[in-house]
Amino acid sequence: MKKVSVNGVDVEYSRLVSAHPIEDAPTMVFLHEGLGCVAMWRDFPQRVADATGCAALVYSRIGYGGSGPFRAPRKPDYLHLEAVRELPALLRELGVGKSILFGHSDGGSIALLSAALTDLDPVAVVAMAPHVLVEDVTVVGVRETKAQYQRSDMAGKLGRYHLSPDVVFRAWTDIWLSPAFRDWNIEEVLPEIRCPVLAIQGEDDEYATMAQIELIASGAPDVELCKLADCRHSPHKDQPDAVIDAVQGFVGRVLG
Repeated sequence: MKKVSVNGVDVEYSRLVSAHPIEDAPTMVFLHEGLGCVAMWRDFPQRVADATGCAALVYSRIGYGGSGPFRAPRKPDYLHLEAVRELPALLRELGVGKSILFGHSDGGSIALLSAALTDLDPVAVVAMAPHVLVEDVTVVGVRETKAQYQRSDMAGKLGRYHLSPDVVFRAWTDIWLSPAFRDWNIEEVLPEIRCPVLAIQGEDDEYATMAQIELIASGAPDVELCKLADCRHSPHKDQPDAVIDAVQGFVGRVLG
């Protein structure tokens, strides 16, 4: 694992080469979920790289995995800050030009926000189980996960991947259960997304309904939906082959 300084904080990352590289293909940038990091993606980014012909960049956001600690307590704009400040700075530091942003959950929201609000101008976005607004089911799901954390060895499991698992977990639950975050909503920026979007959602997602990706389809100008049966909040774990097939077809169409 390598590290690079982003706005004064070390960020861990890994770069992967496709087994079937396409000349001049964009880099697939993987943005993890609210409790994730590089290692927690396992072999999925490599499988996507091999299937699409795109090289991949996988990184742990500040506070996660082996990256440096959170800068400050989170506020309701934390996803916006990741999208407009941290991600562009990382890609500049690593010299990434053309990109496809592949985000899961929080990472999906960051990918959408970055495509809408920055000059990164990605070739495409893959938003997997993204959040566009806070639903009642989201709050219930986070509360249930918090209760599970308190009565199980979830902290020990997260400790295999994060330097400070308790800090990571509290950062996630505290903001999503905060009354100040209840009205968080990014619908208004979706029309600003200029690239094609593939939005993927599991029918059994414990944190969201299909309304999330349907809002993306009604807001952004060029959206393809992928709805997966027998699938919860982590489609790349529950239905990896179906996700890879969808992404391969989408990227093939985008790159022509």
